[in-house]
Amino acid sequence: MTNAPESGRSKSVALFGLALVVLAVILDQGIKALVVATMPLGGAIELLPFLALYHARNEGIAFSLFAGMGDLSLALLSGGVLVFVGWLWWKTPLARRLSHFAFAIIVGGAIGNLIDRLRLGYVVDYVFFHTPVWSFAVFNLADAFISVGAALILIDEFLLARPPKVSADEAK
Repeated sequence: MTNAPESGRSKSVALFGLALVVLAVILDQGIKALVVATMPLGGAIELLPFLALYHARNEGIAFSLFAGMGDLSLALLSGGVLVFVGWLWWKTPLARRLSHFAFAIIVGGAIGNLIDRLRLGYVVDYVFFHTPVWSFAVFNLADAFISVGAALILIDEFLLARPPKVSADEAK
């Protein structure tokens, strides 16, 4: 028999997670559409001395890895990773709220980039951190969701999710 409060809680966690995924995809795709519609490829808008909008195409995955792999192969690889992350999310206990939040934004980011990959054959990137002597890879909001989500899972796993302390009496 299912515990009714736990079942209701799991449904609300699932709905919240789904809403986060949808929001992440909408934000990602909306910003990418705005960049494509308003900036020429290679065009840049300096926002701060270290931050610019820079319209770029990423034909690989993170940091342009596997750029020569081909659209279908990259889409299949991305889909496989997405399925694995979904499975990890499914297996994560409900009490791990930070991890559930993190998995939702990772999945949303991955879906946003997968949409680009399937629709365009590349991923639209536009955030560029730089200094006069150093620059970081150009990325997008979906990449940020994936990176922040991964960091939050690590924080939850290694700093927040501690096993309950067992008293000396219970250990006997």
